[in-house]
Amino acid sequence: MRRLPVYFLLDTSGSMNGEPIQALNNALSGMINTLRTDAQAAETLWISIITFDRIVKEITPLTELPLFQLPEIVCPPSGPTSTGKALELLYEKVSQNIRKGTPMQKGDWRPLLFIFTDGKPSDLQLYAEMIPKIKSLNFGAIVGCAAGNKGDNSRLKDLTDSVVHLDTADSTTLKQFFKWVSDTIESGNKSMGTTDTVSLPPPPSEVHLII
Repeated sequence: MRRLPVYFLLDTSGSMNGEPIQALNNALSGMINTLRTDAQAAETLWISIITFDRIVKEITPLTELPLFQLPEIVCPPSGPTSTGKALELLYEKVSQNIRKGTPMQKGDWRPLLFIFTDGKPSDLQLYAEMIPKIKSLNFGAIVGCAAGNKGDNSRLKDLTDSVVHLDTADSTTLKQFFKWVSDTIESGNKSMGTTDTVSLPPPPSEVHLII
């Protein structure tokens, strides 16, 4: 079975401390539970999570959905947002993980990438340097999400045309966002083989598309 790799880059900088990080954990858990109910996702979906604050960590390597275990995501009380370093690690992992097609067997489907942040990159030069490298990886979709009044839509727009904004990073809003993410993944999973790119489903009222 061909795999659909899905990568999550999640901001765990100091501004996420408290209610936002707890809301993020709950919303992610709900999303995974929703995806588990989709028989096709259980067969094809592989998920990886990378967090970034002062330190960038691959907290879950690319793992098939039935075996995926979501660890508790934590964040420091303060610290910068190393988005550029996160993209650097992502580039390394995708380059290693994605199976290329051969004359004997087909490779993975084009991977999907979701980036969530409530701020802007602290390492702007590295972030800018990594953008063309990330684009060269030929993702089926890259979705950027900026949350709260400090979430920087414009920096995400440099990376992808598919950017959404959340007014807050509270429990209700994040739950709706990650429900929409699961809808997007399921839509992409079902369209693989008929299209090269993933069309985003209509977002809920809490999720604002940035044009």
